[in-house]
Amino acid sequence: MSVDRVREYLKGFGLDSKVKEFEVSSATVELAAEAAGVIPARIAKTLSFKVGDGAVLVVAAGDAKIDNRKYKDRFGTKAKMLTPEEVIAYTGHAIGGVCPFDIKDERVTAYLDVSMKRFDTVLPAAGSDSSCVVLTLEELERASCSAGWVDVCKLPEGVL
Repeated sequence: MSVDRVREYLKGFGLDSKVKEFEVSSATVELAAEAAGVIPARIAKTLSFKVGDGAVLVVAAGDAKIDNRKYKDRFGTKAKMLTPEEVIAYTGHAIGGVCPFDIKDERVTAYLDVSMKRFDTVLPAAGSDSSCVVLTLEELERASCSAGWVDVCKLPEGVL
């Protein structure tokens, strides 16, 4: 099970005890927020895109959306989401459980979007559609397979 792989991976960072599993689905931002008892913006969703012969993962705040201009400026191509089959092939995680942990495919590069920086803690998925892990931004940065921070999203109007 993917959540077990993520838990084992996070053990190497001393973060395995922060994994939470739910009796209900947390496959969408709204469902995850409800299951975890937080506002949707604190859910760290992982968006997956095709870039060349590889993939880019962008971990962003739950209320953020990809800004197509910023994305194209950063990655040199139009934002094109992976198919569900490609998501599993590239990340090893199914949609609803995609996260920046335990990514073994060298063609995948993960990035953390600055949209999350307004929170002390965020909750990315933990490899299944009924799990998450509660992490500080520092813990997320340290434990994720990310290449660093990017600014490729836009927030809802009125949100700083």
